[in-house]
Amino acid sequence: MPYRHAHYFVGFVLLVIMAGFWASYFAAEGPAPLAFHVHAISSMTWLALLIAQHLTIQRRANALHRQMGRASFVLFPFLILGFMMIINVTSANFAAGGSPVTAALGPTFGVGMGIAIVAYLTLFYLALKHRRNVKLHAGYMLATPLILFESPFSRVMDIYLPWMNVIGSDFPHAILDTIAISDGLAAGFALVLWAMNRKHGAPWLIAAGFTAFQGVVMWFAPFIPAITAGFAAYAAIPPAVTLALGIAAGAATVWLGWEAGKSPKRRTAAAAAG
Repeated sequence: MPYRHAHYFVGFVLLVIMAGFWASYFAAEGPAPLAFHVHAISSMTWLALLIAQHLTIQRRANALHRQMGRASFVLFPFLILGFMMIINVTSANFAAGGSPVTAALGPTFGVGMGIAIVAYLTLFYLALKHRRNVKLHAGYMLATPLILFESPFSRVMDIYLPWMNVIGSDFPHAILDTIAISDGLAAGFALVLWAMNRKHGAPWLIAAGFTAFQGVVMWFAPFIPAITAGFAAYAAIPPAVTLALGIAAGAATVWLGWEAGKSPKRRTAAAAAG
C-alpha cells in the first residue's frame, strides 16, 4: 500500500491545529461563534477520517474503508460549509468596521479561504475520479491536509517561532508573511513527494500549485483594490445564499467525482437505463 506512514503526517497536522488555535479557540474564555465550531469540527473530523481510512486500508479492512469513504460524501459538504461560514463571519466583521486587523486584512483572509475551497473541491473530485487507482486516490486524499496547514502553522510561527519570519514586514502585514512562509513550506513538502514518484505524483503537484498560489495571492492582496471591492460586494450577499452555494458545491463535487470514477461499462449501463 502507498504512503505507509501517512497517518503520522496527518496526525502532525492535527497537532499543529491544536497548537495554533489553542489560545484563540480551544482554551479561549467565553463563547465562540458557531462558524468557528462548525469549521473546527468538520476540519478535524476530516483529518481523523483520513487517519482511520489510511489505517483500515493498510490493515486490509477494505469493507470498513469503503464504508468510511461513503461517510466522506456527507462530511465533505459539511467541510465546505465550515469554510463558507468563516468567510461570512469575516465579511460581516469587515463590513461592520471591526478590528483594525480585519479592516486591513479581511479581504485577504476571504480570498485565501476561497482558494482553499477551490483546492479542496479539486482534490476531492480527483480522489473520487481516480478511486480505482490506489496510488492516485491515496495521494489526492492525503494532499488535502496541506490545504489546512497554512492557517494553524502561521499562528504557531507567530506565537512560538517568530524567528522563522524571515520576511519581516510591519504589522499587520507580518501576518501575511507567516502565511506565505507556511504555504511555501507546504508547497515545498508537496514538491518533494512529487519528485519522489512523478508517475503518480500529480496530487502533490496540484497541491503545491494551490498552496504556492494562495501564499502569493494573499501576500499581495492588500495592494489590489479590486480584491477589497469584491469582498465588500460579497459581504452584501445574504449569508443563507452563500452557505447554500457552499453545500451545493460540496455535494456536486461528490456526485461529479463519483460519476467520473465509474468504469466505462457502468457509465454505459447507467446511461442506457436513463
